[in-house]
Amino acid sequence: MITRRFALLLLIGLPLPALLPAPWLGAGIVVALAALLALADLVMAGPLTGLELRRSGDRTVWLGHTATTTLTVSNTSDRDVRLSLRDSWVPSAGAGPVHHAFLLEPGASHEIVTSLTPTRHGDRPAVRVTLRSMGPFGFAYRQRRRAWNEQVTPAWNLRVLPRFPSRRILPEKLARIRVLDGSVVTRGRGHGTEFDVLREYVFGDDVRSIDWRASARHHDVVVRTWRPERDRRVYCVLDTGRTSAVRVGDAPRLDATIDAALLLSVLAARADDKVDLLALDGAVRVRVDGGGHRVQLPRLIDAMASLEPALVETDFSLLARELLRRDRKRSLVVIFTALDTAPMIEGLLPVLPRLAARHKVIVAGVRDPAVARMAELPEKLSAADVHTAAAAERVLFERDRVRDVLDRSGATVVDADADTFASKVADVYLLLKATGRL
Repeated sequence: MITRRFALLLLIGLPLPALLPAPWLGAGIVVALAALLALADLVMAGPLTGLELRRSGDRTVWLGHTATTTLTVSNTSDRDVRLSLRDSWVPSAGAGPVHHAFLLEPGASHEIVTSLTPTRHGDRPAVRVTLRSMGPFGFAYRQRRRAWNEQVTPAWNLRVLPRFPSRRILPEKLARIRVLDGSVVTRGRGHGTEFDVLREYVFGDDVRSIDWRASARHHDVVVRTWRPERDRRVYCVLDTGRTSAVRVGDAPRLDATIDAALLLSVLAARADDKVDLLALDGAVRVRVDGGGHRVQLPRLIDAMASLEPALVETDFSLLARELLRRDRKRSLVVIFTALDTAPMIEGLLPVLPRLAARHKVIVAGVRDPAVARMAELPEKLSAADVHTAAAAERVLFERDRVRDVLDRSGATVVDADADTFASKVADVYLLLKATGRL
């Protein structure tokens, strides 16, 4: 194949024969000489069959961080290879630099380091490696494309883990978990608590916690102390239907719900609760059953990384069948979805009473602050501003109505902006643990 340098040579050389007595003959001579140069360049270009490629580097990276991979090119032939290489990745991988040019001597190897700054979570594979062996004059080259799934190039996939901005508030929430674990116990005999120890009565203790038999034996007033139950089951249900694709700020709503689910999963695992993950829209996309604490969180994070919004309606009857067919032990079910009227009335509300009768249900939705801003009237009004504000007020009213209906159906509702959404969900979980209502 010819290069741009060869085309430039013809562009410059072809007008010159016009100055000669026989311009057509001169033009033919120029073309023939250029073709001979290109042919000689092609013959002297090093062989591509003697090149071997292998990759190494990072396999996973958090969204917003940078990973690096190394492509090693080895020349097993007995000739020099002037190589022009293009290492192609999917656009959302944020790979760079892509183009490389270097001379590879016989038996030598060259390492190409690629920085990857992904813009989306999920799997970001390497697409192909394009190799060009350039001739010494730069007029022609040999080319071969090697796709990532061919044996000559090892397959490489970068798993981009979802963004976890609520990690900054994790120490505060973990401190509250430690308080629940030891230094402060739940007073009273609330549902969902376990007996801890007996101790002497102090002013302020609930008199209902007095153990009269133990007090008679010890000749002093003794109270029972209680602690939140361990080994409870928490279901994180992620709605990946069409409403999860709506952008709240500069990211889809699904990203905010994944962040909140990650924070909740870390807290529940620290509190010795089992966490299950269920992601669904028109079908169940991901199902992860809670295992040992050491492998539980990595499995959940890895599963959430592959989630993408689907432009279909969510079938909440799948959720009801999935949860009701399991054991009958009372669990906490946190449903991350949108508090929109149509999906709630036609999807979740018909199955919510059955779920709330067996489990403690939390319905958590991310609020779009743009709607509240549109409901505010500017100082200089126009007809379009009035119609926009009225429409926004109608949306907010319908959202409040949905929240009231969910509350009457037995669910606890969390409705917050994306900035505070994860924290509000975690606070509700910690409150349930502290009061023994989980």
